[in-house]
Amino acid sequence: MTAIRTILLASVALTMTTAVFAQDNVLRIGLLGGENEADRLRDNQCLVDLMKAELGFSDVQLFPAADYNGVIQGLLGGTLDYAELGASAYAAIYLQDPNAVEPILTTEQTDGATGYYSVMLARKDSGITTLEDMKGKKLGFADPDSTSGYLIPVVALPNDIGMPVAEYFSETGFGGGHENNVLAVLDGQFDAGVTWGSGVGEFMEGYTSGNIRSMVDKGMLDMEDVVEVWKSPLIPNGPIVLRSSLDQGTKDKIEAFLKALPETNYDCFRAAQAGDYNGYVEVDPSFYQPVIDARKATIGG
Repeated sequence: MTAIRTILLASVALTMTTAVFAQDNVLRIGLLGGENEADRLRDNQCLVDLMKAELGFSDVQLFPAADYNGVIQGLLGGTLDYAELGASAYAAIYLQDPNAVEPILTTEQTDGATGYYSVMLARKDSGITTLEDMKGKKLGFADPDSTSGYLIPVVALPNDIGMPVAEYFSETGFGGGHENNVLAVLDGQFDAGVTWGSGVGEFMEGYTSGNIRSMVDKGMLDMEDVVEVWKSPLIPNGPIVLRSSLDQGTKDKIEAFLKALPETNYDCFRAAQAGDYNGYVEVDPSFYQPVIDARKATIGG
């Protein structure tokens, strides 16, 4: 994690308050946008079923947002109790209200790392294979609140291209989430686009986890059609967060359930995480401080 912390720190130099149980004994889970809604609901349905059966909630409800900001606002407003966020989305919440949510867990890759990578993809038939080939071309970002799909490329790419992103590429835009951004590259809307992958395992298999692997598994992406143009330094894996005003007993039982999930039901764990991981490890806000600082310096909140 040293490399990305160094880059992030360098870039910086350059609602309720009482503890309450989940309202009506219902747990409300926010799902980040950027993937087909039906897929998001399907992949997380097992969590709904298991949490109701094992944790005693009268209901567990999934709320798929159109974009990252929908979940951010739901957590800030207290209408959501639980979400899995990217580091930049967590930073957005922290910068507006550091007490709104608590990061409790993140994923550990199969190689033991607690990070992942922003990956720039281009169509193989475009002839683009390097960042030099992308000069003066169109670059697609995923979402303004995405870590790997916006914040980290904007912060880290200038170290490799020698100038700000806005000056190097002829045009940048947002694809509407990671999945849609890759599809926009395949459709020729962008010459290349950034998304995310574990960086573990084989690129030609889509790595072990992440959006690239998810699209391969769903038959949406043939790795023979794309090339990897650039890969960022290691980025902190995003947190699972809980609304801070949930009572401690509820928080504890959710955390214990999640820690055990890779052993008790790996298929559900893999579906919810879109790939293979060792399991979950504990985190706190300090794990995300470099991203918080970078977002504050780059985006402002």
